[in-house]
Amino acid sequence: MDSAEKAERLLRDWKGEAYSFGCGVLGETGALAARYGKRALVVANRSAWLSPIVERVRESLSILGLKVIGDCVGARPNTPREDVYAIEDAIESARPEVIVAIGAGSTLDATKAAAAIAAAAPGSHNVEALFGAGKVSQALGGKRVTPLVAVETAASSGSHLTKYSNVSDVAAGQKKLIIDERIVPPAAVFDYAVTASSPHELTLDGAFDGMSHCLEVYYGAKGPALDKVEEIALTGIELIISSVRAAVTIPHNLEARHRLGLGTDLGGYAIMAGSTSGGHLTSFSLVDVTTHGRATSIMNPYYTVLFAEAIERQLRHVALIYERAGALKADVSKLEGRDLGIAVAEAMIAFAAGLGAPTSLRQLDGFSEAHIERALAAAKDPTLSSKLQAMPIPMDAAMIDKYMRALLEAAAAGDLTQVLTLS
Repeated sequence: MDSAEKAERLLRDWKGEAYSFGCGVLGETGALAARYGKRALVVANRSAWLSPIVERVRESLSILGLKVIGDCVGARPNTPREDVYAIEDAIESARPEVIVAIGAGSTLDATKAAAAIAAAAPGSHNVEALFGAGKVSQALGGKRVTPLVAVETAASSGSHLTKYSNVSDVAAGQKKLIIDERIVPPAAVFDYAVTASSPHELTLDGAFDGMSHCLEVYYGAKGPALDKVEEIALTGIELIISSVRAAVTIPHNLEARHRLGLGTDLGGYAIMAGSTSGGHLTSFSLVDVTTHGRATSIMNPYYTVLFAEAIERQLRHVALIYERAGALKADVSKLEGRDLGIAVAEAMIAFAAGLGAPTSLRQLDGFSEAHIERALAAAKDPTLSSKLQAMPIPMDAAMIDKYMRALLEAAAAGDLTQVLTLS
C-alpha cells in the first residue's frame, strides 16, 4: 500500500460517509446538504478563481431541491473577527436549515465560529467568550448549532474536518483559538481537483500549514498515542513533501493535487488526534507580517532544535522523508540529541528555501522586535495554554522567558545555533 492508498484508508475509517473527498466529488455537496434540510445559506467569497466553484456547488444544491435563501461573503485571510460577525448576522437573518460554506480555512473557521455565536448568544457579536477549549459547549448548553456542510477549496488547514477555529484581532495583530467538538462540521466535501486553479501562494502556504499540523502533533505525541499519530503524521508529511513542488510548478497536475490534498487532510486528522504547539503558537502573533503557513514553516525548524533531545524517535523518521526529497545533507545515522535536531532543522530550512519561502523572521516585511514581545505575551495567554501543554516538554512562564525568547531571537537571526535545547 503506497502513501496515497494509506491516506485514503485512514480518512475513510475516520470520517465514513460524512466526508466526500477526491477528484471530481464537488457535485456531491447537494446530497450531503439535503440530509439537514431544504433552506440553505451559502457563505463564500467571489474571487475570480473561486466563483466557478461556488456556482457548481449552488447547482448541486438546486438539483437536490435545496433553496438558497441567503448568500453571504466569506472571510478575509486570518479570519478577522469583524468577518465572523458579518456571517453571524447573515445566519441570524436567514435562519437557514443548513449552512454551506465554500472556501479555504479562513472562511470555514469564520463560519464555524459564527454559527456557534448565532446559536449560543444571538446578536451578541462576542467571539471572545468562545476562545479556549470547551467554551462553545459551555455557552451552548442544550442549544443546537445550525448544521454546516464545509466545502474545502484549499489543501491547507483541514478546517473542514476539525474542532478548531482561528479568529484574529486585526488591530492588535493577534490570532486566538476556539477548540470545541461542537464546531466540527457534520459533513464536508473536498474536491482536490478544484485546487488546480488556486493561486500559487495559497498552494504553498497551505502545504506548509498541513505539514506543520502533522509535524507538531507528531513531536508532542507520547505513550500509546504516539503509535496512532505516527502513521497519520508520517503519511501526511510524506505526501506533502513529495507533491508540493509539482503542485506549485504544474498547477493542473491532478496527481500532485490529489496527493497534496490527502496529505493536508491527514494534517486535519492529526490535530484531532493531538494538538499543534510551538510553531502554531508563535504564528498567531505574526498575522500582520506573513501568512499562517509561512509563519509555521519559519518557526518549526527552531522548535525542532529546542525539543530535539525529547523527540529522537520522531526526528529519525522525519529525517528519512527529507532524505528522500533530497533536502537532508547530513548523515544522521550517527547523530543524536541536539545534533540530530539541527540536521533535521537544516533540511527543513533547505526544503522551504528551495520553494522560495522565507526561513527567518527578519526576512518578513514589517517584522520588528515588537513581534517577539507580542509572541512572548501570547504564550502566557490562558486561552492558548493548550499549545504549551502539547509541546514535547510542556513549558511554564519561566521557561517561556528563557527558552522561547532565545528561540525567537534565533528565528529572527536565522541562526539555529542560538536555540537552547530543553532536556
